[in-house]
Amino acid sequence: MHSIKTLKTLAASAATLALSTGFASTAMAEDLVAMLLPENVNARWESQDAYFFVEAMKALAPDAKVEVFNANNDTATQQRQAEQALTKGAKVLVVIPIDGEAAAIIADNAEEAGVPAIAYDRMMQSANTDFWVQADMFATGASQAQHVVDNTAKGDTLVLLKGSPTDPNAGVIAAGQMSVLQPLFDSGERVLGYENWTQGWDPAIARRSMDQALTKLNNNVQGVVSSNDGNAGAAIASLEEQGMNGKVPVTGLDCTVQALQLILLGQQSQSVWRPFGEMAHVTAQVTAALLKGEDPSSLTQGTVENSAGAQIPFVPVAHYVAVGEEGVAYVIENDLSVSKEAVCQGEAAETPFCKN
Repeated sequence: MHSIKTLKTLAASAATLALSTGFASTAMAEDLVAMLLPENVNARWESQDAYFFVEAMKALAPDAKVEVFNANNDTATQQRQAEQALTKGAKVLVVIPIDGEAAAIIADNAEEAGVPAIAYDRMMQSANTDFWVQADMFATGASQAQHVVDNTAKGDTLVLLKGSPTDPNAGVIAAGQMSVLQPLFDSGERVLGYENWTQGWDPAIARRSMDQALTKLNNNVQGVVSSNDGNAGAAIASLEEQGMNGKVPVTGLDCTVQALQLILLGQQSQSVWRPFGEMAHVTAQVTAALLKGEDPSSLTQGTVENSAGAQIPFVPVAHYVAVGEEGVAYVIENDLSVSKEAVCQGEAAETPFCKN
């Protein structure tokens, strides 16, 4: 973990360069910040997280340069991109790891270079991770499971479409789900009919899983606990082939435009929204403070222990459970990247929400 002494040294170096160049600014001219995205399967990384972070940095550290990398679900590529950023002289790394364990080397290399490494959304499993910015993913999983429980009956059979096994968030979400479901499975209140992980959060894999579940269970499925909207959309497509879409509660995460449309159409019953703009903004606040050599601890709320046994300062962000028209309206009102016009396309345009 970078000490206050290290941060002060960074500040002194920045001040020395500012004086030597005659540049008067609280951030060093052309301070380079690298944001490492995991993939482009989920559009949010580029269209929301990266966009909001870059915009926030323009306001908070206008003299800094943000370079965004996308590893396209390849851990070796992400490691090379981190090395490239450090070679270019990056002063802060903001990393959404593909694999939390594999990304430990990124935090370790950053520490060796004297560069703070922020884990954004997903944890890097290294003692050298400096901050973690995230919503409460355990509570997110619990809210998904509770929604399905509330909309099913005693003895009903459930399918669990979990996230990517390499994504540390997926395990936390699944643990939150099971905190609600395991006692019910144990008592027979609900039946676990099928469960599977979704490598790389790939909807095609989730679709195969849902097809297999319906075949195995002879369509005897009353609820789908899906860990994100990509999985949810895949499950709904599979249910639709059996004439079951809209009859089975299906959860999600991210409140994508497609998910909001499916909610309006009555086919997806729940999704969880995280304020990506707020997540990106608070990350930019931490980043700007680090560039100035300041201590960002006022933005943290306790610590979270990662699998390396390290206590990582936690920067929390709230989440919202979106259900029905009210949930769709809330997301449209609070998410700058989602508009009613975008949601009200195709079949969704004929819903009462869109016609009003």
